[in-house]
Amino acid sequence: MENIGALAILLAFCLGIYSVAASLVGAWKKKPFLIASGERAVIAVWALIMVATGILVYALVTSDFRFAYVASHSNRDMPWYYKVSSWWGGQEGSLLLWNFLLSWYGLVVVLQNRRKHRPMMPYVVATLMATQVFFLTLNAFPASPFQMLAQGRNIVEVPDGNGLNPLLQYWTMLIHPPILYLGYVGFVVPFAFALGSLITRQPGDQWIFTTRRWAIVTWFFQSTGILLGAGWSYAVLGWGGYWVWDPVENVSFLPWLTSTAFLHSVMMQEKKGMMKVWNMVLVAATFFLCIFGTFMTRSGIVASVHAFATSNIGNYFLVFLVLGIALTIYMILGRLDYLKSEAELESVVSRESSFLFNNLILLASCFATLWGTLFPVISEAVTGEKVSVDAPWFNRINIPIALFLLFLTGVGPLLAWRRVSAEGLKRNFKWPLLGSLLMMTGLAAAGIRHPYALITFGLCLFVGWTIGQEFYKGAGAIAKKESMNLMSGMVELTHRNTRRYGGYLVHMGIVIMFIGFAGAAFNRDTTVEVEQGRSFQLGRYDLKVTGVNSGQTDNYVWQNATIEASVEGKPYATLHPERRIYSQSQQPVGAVSIHRRLNEDLYINFAAISSEAQKPIIQAYIFPLVSWIWIGYWVLLIGSVVCLIPSKVKMSYARTEVVGMAGKHEKVAK
Repeated sequence: MENIGALAILLAFCLGIYSVAASLVGAWKKKPFLIASGERAVIAVWALIMVATGILVYALVTSDFRFAYVASHSNRDMPWYYKVSSWWGGQEGSLLLWNFLLSWYGLVVVLQNRRKHRPMMPYVVATLMATQVFFLTLNAFPASPFQMLAQGRNIVEVPDGNGLNPLLQYWTMLIHPPILYLGYVGFVVPFAFALGSLITRQPGDQWIFTTRRWAIVTWFFQSTGILLGAGWSYAVLGWGGYWVWDPVENVSFLPWLTSTAFLHSVMMQEKKGMMKVWNMVLVAATFFLCIFGTFMTRSGIVASVHAFATSNIGNYFLVFLVLGIALTIYMILGRLDYLKSEAELESVVSRESSFLFNNLILLASCFATLWGTLFPVISEAVTGEKVSVDAPWFNRINIPIALFLLFLTGVGPLLAWRRVSAEGLKRNFKWPLLGSLLMMTGLAAAGIRHPYALITFGLCLFVGWTIGQEFYKGAGAIAKKESMNLMSGMVELTHRNTRRYGGYLVHMGIVIMFIGFAGAAFNRDTTVEVEQGRSFQLGRYDLKVTGVNSGQTDNYVWQNATIEASVEGKPYATLHPERRIYSQSQQPVGAVSIHRRLNEDLYINFAAISSEAQKPIIQAYIFPLVSWIWIGYWVLLIGSVVCLIPSKVKMSYARTEVVGMAGKHEKVAK
């Protein structure tokens, strides 16, 4: 069976190379049968990768410990669903997951575009398959998941495996890596269409419409993956945080920033024919940052709880990145005439300028985060001494950037295209600004003095007001005209322009998340060593340890504490934090207990039993407003889905075409 899996990967590798060659030669020589053959090779690659994946997953579920990968990342006592998640728990399996998802994306692109985008499809297929060949190279040669345990020339089987890393045995880890990879892997599709349009000099912006939808889908998966990772960190690692600017967290954040910038600036190209070079750069930057993030987690050059062990495959990634970036730069520079803007920025105070500033701020955050992530590596290479960049540095740089970005999120809907009059500015900004200033004044009077928190709450009201105002005005006009209630008017309004109003919902989700982020300014915590039956205080909570119990499952030995929480003498909640020692790895892992409320979370971690007094060591935290982060995600999800629904009314926009020094306006429909 193992030979079939390895052979399937090798055959897929060969067919991937054939698909690239057939597509390119077919396009250059105008041979339709070669182009069709290259596309059919994509389907064959998909089928072969399905076979290889099925064999590995079957070996994991059936505990076939002849496989080195199965012995390293699974054991007999693990539940079957954690055995399946062992697929992406190690280096070789996670690379196979990349190949698995990329083959599905390739299959969907080929089937969707059998009659569309024919001039550039050979180049789209060649780009997809070149990326597929790179990852198949890794699985076929340096990181094969089908290596067997051997003694001499004989294959052997160990009695049991090492098991999955205990930190990964949590429900979010069943879906976090695949969803995040769907975002990472998926951005090869917008990149492939962008490169195909460059090579063939496609007239118009048709490639943008296709790319935009793919970009929304992959951006949504990136957002979901990042939030699931934050939830895992919050609930599993025991320190109560959801983001610590860990290097691997950072490299997952970088392509999210650039893809967010692309989704905003692409509207400028659609409506005004502007920022064409910028959009090409953003698509390419997002794709290469996805590859760079994968390189960082696998090269061993950074230390992280998320990273894989040191290996030599980092060199493969470096070669791929250098060649890919060089080719992309060459193509963009060689097509600058094709990417010439059709219009110019007419006013600094306009919606166009707000999109431009939005992009610049997102890229500033991207650059700062990238620099801070790489600085320890650069400093060690230059001086021989690794200088670490800690979380406070990232916060000092990124918090002001994030607040300015939040402000622009509210400003955008208030500005008209081209230019805004002074009277229009006064009319649109008066009430949202006044409301946010009154809120900040009231919160300051109530005793909140943290400056960033005050500004965040004020900006959240400002942005929420502007978004609500947009819905209210449009829905009110429709409700009056169509004789319906306001809620029905909002549904109708959203359906008429799903992309615009779905985008507003996404922005509202981000606003709600910022409310949760602001709560971090008021976190409180204590660590105590306390006897059973004794109490300790944290904020308004009286916490009493009423018992410590222990037991054992097939997979681990556990010990938990029962803690009764009361407020002003009244029972509030019972929490059961737990410590586990996993049988195979002997690694201790905590299972925190969280009492979640909209205003704050009461978070308890059973850290240890003191060696001398045999008393439980309890870490207790109060985390205000954290639940709003997760609520914001659900609003973001709804908004993302709305963006993908076709609009009821096709919109037409004014495009400015520049001819010499003069300009003229013409209406063009999508």
